[in-house]
Formats: sequence, structure tokens, C-alpha cells
Amino acid sequence: MKEIYVAGGCFWGVEAYFTQLKGVLKTDVGYANGNIENPTYQDLLNQKASHAETVHIIYDPKVLSLNSLLEHCFRFIDPFTLNRQGNDIGIQYRSGFYYTDEADKPILRDYLKKIEREIGKKPVFEIQPLRNYYLAETYHQNYLAKNPNGYCHVDLSLLKDEEKQ
Repeated sequence: MKEIYVAGGCFWGVEAYFTQLKGVLKTDVGYANGNIENPTYQDLLNQKASHAETVHIIYDPKVLSLNSLLEHCFRFIDPFTLNRQGNDIGIQYRSGFYYTDEADKPILRDYLKKIEREIGKKPVFEIQPLRNYYLAETYHQNYLAKNPNGYCHVDLSLLKDEEKQ
């Protein structure tokens, strides 16, 4: 099994999308690569904490390659918008990939270079080793499953039936 941490705006929709994707075994949401230990959502809102809202994804690389996972990310993440996705604005909504396996770094970088070549514009996407990750509060976990009419910047219809678990 492999893992990757994806920041792509509000983590509710990102988690809801990946939870449905074939090859994803587990997800949870939290706060990554920030300045304080054990931040709360209020710490992020009040700009006391500099973490990104992040989805931790554990996946089976025999079913879902990292490149395929990245293709899914860019169905709904705008890689050219700094600190914003959908209606969410602020440093906690920045986009990035945080890795724990050094072998993932060149795959992530090559993928962003490919986007830059195709579009002719440099993505504003962080690629960093995971420095820290703290689980978000319980009410954030699987939020959209518990609140189907909740806010979501991710178009969940982008996930095709044959790609779903």
C-alpha cells in the first residue's frame, strides 16, 4: 500500500471524491505542513495556524497508480490559483502534494512539468515532504457522507461509474 497527502481546497469535497475512487483504501482529513502542533479548524480560520487542509489517501498501487491519482486531482483542482479553490480563499486552501516516500517526488514534479508544458503556464502547487499532519476534528471526517447537501467545490460527477468502487 502507498500513501499521499493531497491539499486541494476545502478537504470535504476532495475526500468525498477519493473515497469513491477504485483503488483508494482509506482516507481521512487533517491539517498538514503548518507551524503549530495540534491545530484546530479555528486556528486555521484565525490565521494562528499555517497548515493546509489536506486529505490523507492510502491506496493500492496495483489498482491505482500515482499518475492516475494525479490525473484525478486535476479534474477538480485548479493548479494555477494560489491559495484558493472554488469559493474558499486563504492559505489553508492552498494546493499541494505532501509525500512520505522520496520515490514519489520525481513523479509529482514530472506531472506538474507536464501540465506546465501542455498549458504554457507554471502551476502554483506545493510539492514537499510531509513535515506534520494532524487529524481534523471528528465532524470534518467524511463530512459530505454525513451531510450530503453540504458545501463542496469539487464536482463529484467528474468521477465516472467505471472508476468508482
